Amino acid sequence: MKDLFDLTGKVALVTGGTHGIGLAVGMLLAKAGAKVCVNDLQDEKLISCRESYKKEGLEVFTLKFNVTDEEDVDRGISLIEKTAGPVDILVNNAGIIKRIPILDMAIADYRQVIDVDLIAPLIVSKRVAPGMIAKRSGKIINMCSMMSVYGRNTVSAYASAKGGLKLLTQNMTCEWAKYNIQINGIGPGYIATSQTAPIRENGHPFNDLVMTRTPAGRWGEPEDVANAALFLSSKASNFVNGHILYVDGGILANFGYVKGENDI
Repeated sequence: MKDLFDLTGKVALVTGGTHGIGLAVGMLLAKAGAKVCVNDLQDEKLISCRESYKKEGLEVFTLKFNVTDEEDVDRGISLIEKTAGPVDILVNNAGIIKRIPILDMAIADYRQVIDVDLIAPLIVSKRVAPGMIAKRSGKIINMCSMMSVYGRNTVSAYASAKGGLKLLTQNMTCEWAKYNIQINGIGPGYIATSQTAPIRENGHPFNDLVMTRTPAGRWGEPEDVANAALFLSSKASNFVNGHILYVDGGILANFGYVKGENDI
């Protein structure tokens, strides 16, 4: 059983993995034995990331490159290959969201979200896929969302990107699964991170919405998502391909659930 989830000797790249879900994913992969590489554009986030790994007695290779820039991605991954080795596991985690009503959103803002959340995973995946194809082995995990399947007010760009990422995941599978590469997605539900802290306070309308509409009756933790990433990075998922694993406490299964009313 231990061998099934052992990542010893594997090189994992978690894009934007300096905080929140990405940090939890990278640290768990490191605990499973992987050599973890993390990129970001901000020095302070990279420093904080290294400190977090160090506190857990883990090692991490951090570097700066822009996931939306093909030349910068090539430079960054070339450095990873020279320093740690070819990428065996890619977690396309880097992402942004802009909560702006459609009529108020500038096209430049819309394009930026699409660039980071949809085009960047394609750029990075195209850079690592040839190496995976050559060795007939690899794992690619795209961080999708519940917004891959439904919309909400003010998140048109994000939902468009994540919906596209779901289909990109499936199309990568159609083209690359024959080379023993498993390409899957994770769709986090509402997760307790520093970014969601302001709306998780008791009495906040959105917190009340999440708590009453989620059958599990709680916010998810970054570690919940990391556990799914470990499964999709391991031998245990060797025949799982083109799948989006929703880690959402059941909210997509029954969005009409209301805590209390259904507990009869």
